[in-house]
Amino acid sequence: MSEKRFIKTLGNRDVLSLAFGAMIGWGWVVTTGLWITEAGSLGAILAFVIGGLLVTFVGLTYAELASALPLAGGEHVYSFKAMGRVASFVTTWAIILGYVSVVAFEAVALPTVFEYLIPNYSKGYLYTIADWDVTVTWAGVGIIGSIFIAWINYRGIKFSTAAMFILTLLILIAGVLLISGSSFSGNGQNMQPLFEKGMAGILTVVIMTPFMFVGFDVIPQAAEEINLPQKQIGKLLIVSVIFAIVWYIAVIFGVSRVLSPSEIAESNLVTADAMAKAFNSKMMGNLLVLGGIGGILTSWIGFYVGGSRAIYALARAGMLPKSLGELHPKYNTPHKAILLIAVLSTAAPLLGRPALVWLVDAGGLGLVVAWFMVALSFVILRKKAPEMHRPFRLQGGTSIGWIAVIMSLGVSILYMPGMPSALIWPYEWVIVFAWIILGFCFYKISMSKYGTEYSNKHMNDEIARVIKYENETDIEEKSS
Repeated sequence: MSEKRFIKTLGNRDVLSLAFGAMIGWGWVVTTGLWITEAGSLGAILAFVIGGLLVTFVGLTYAELASALPLAGGEHVYSFKAMGRVASFVTTWAIILGYVSVVAFEAVALPTVFEYLIPNYSKGYLYTIADWDVTVTWAGVGIIGSIFIAWINYRGIKFSTAAMFILTLLILIAGVLLISGSSFSGNGQNMQPLFEKGMAGILTVVIMTPFMFVGFDVIPQAAEEINLPQKQIGKLLIVSVIFAIVWYIAVIFGVSRVLSPSEIAESNLVTADAMAKAFNSKMMGNLLVLGGIGGILTSWIGFYVGGSRAIYALARAGMLPKSLGELHPKYNTPHKAILLIAVLSTAAPLLGRPALVWLVDAGGLGLVVAWFMVALSFVILRKKAPEMHRPFRLQGGTSIGWIAVIMSLGVSILYMPGMPSALIWPYEWVIVFAWIILGFCFYKISMSKYGTEYSNKHMNDEIARVIKYENETDIEEKSS
């Protein structure tokens, strides 16, 4: 009996909407005001240019590796081939922290949205955390939303990406209206001050950008389900990154032109208020919120795909309990990995609204560490495996790889104690340390049960299988 594997079902539209929808998400709706307040209008734009450069260089290394090794788990495979089993686990566990943080973020963001659409709906006081009152109805909206999104992902990736395409169109309509409306009705005077808090303000926003750009790396996670030439996978990854950079800069520009600094400070949802003011219509503000809800759902779905496939890859290699690597007999999804993420996501609303910032920062550190490891793997593989078939091959690739390594390392340092943008103690560091301890325990238990030989053999067999498939496909394409 042959082993059950993923089915290749995703086309160009599916892949692009999966990556772009995951990257855009809800962050642009709920945190644009924070970016402008921390760094000023031009400072926030500059921070996203820096973050965009980082993600572009890292994305280029991903593009080459994703086309060369199109296996579920992405980072897990690249880092294993370059640096071995331990490095592979560290890299993948770090990216899973980022993915789970985004999924949990969306579960907290959803009830935040309802405050704009349904004022004062938060009832039934439970407790206070970090000066925020958590209520039954507020947490309940996030919990119900979390269960619904878990169900969508449980049903299969084709079902998930079909929903994402429709929701991504909704985001685009809302965002284009905001940007165009603010361009006509706004004025440059509102953009003052251009810079706030100097370099410290810019760096504070820079460390938020990895969390806002994460999503392009969902493509490698779902590589085994993409029904496209390997070279096309790399191209779509880079296109999605460029779209996201333009999007964030345009939104910051639009909001800062419409709302004055005092209006931004008083607003709970600046993008919706900017839309309402630009068109002098509360209904238009509600329309943007609906687009924002679409963003919550696309990001939520996308990172369930990425996170569950990363967990699946580790479990299949014997680095996590093997049951997490099982595929559903009907839906062909890693259903137990999805349920694990669902448990963590569903608990997040119980932490209240302050968890939005904690999840952004803690998850961002995990993402940048993983990006650093992927960029380093890229450089190592260029030297270690020069003969490896690379359908999407970078010109001057080693130099680009080193730039990605240095930039990833540089941004990682910004999270450390003593930096003006350091993670907040205790909340954000507790999330990071708890994740490290959990990963260490999982890894030790799994290794003692399955052994290092099984793990190494599985990974080498999987890489050999995909390389053989690529060579056969390449021969068929040349002969046809």
